[in-house]
Amino acid sequence: MRRDSRAEAILERIRDIPPGHVQAYSDIDPHAPRLVGRVLATTNEADIPWHRVVRADGTIPKGSRQRELLMREGVPMRGDRVDLERARA
Repeated sequence: MRRDSRAEAILERIRDIPPGHVQAYSDIDPHAPRLVGRVLATTNEADIPWHRVVRADGTIPKGSRQRELLMREGVPMRGDRVDLERARA
């Protein structure tokens, strides 16, 4: 994916999510949450905390690896979902 200013803005918003917190794709770009997913899927930069981006209902799109990283950071959970009321940055 070609890096344009919109993609860079998305990556910057993701970099700004502090440890122990998450944002939903729609928090990062309310008009294009799927674009957020596409930018994440096509980015190989090591400084992107991809695991801090979840679905709007708190479900974890990348499974057990993502859940493990979130748990290590102390992200509050409700069962298999992130407790967005407490974890949203």
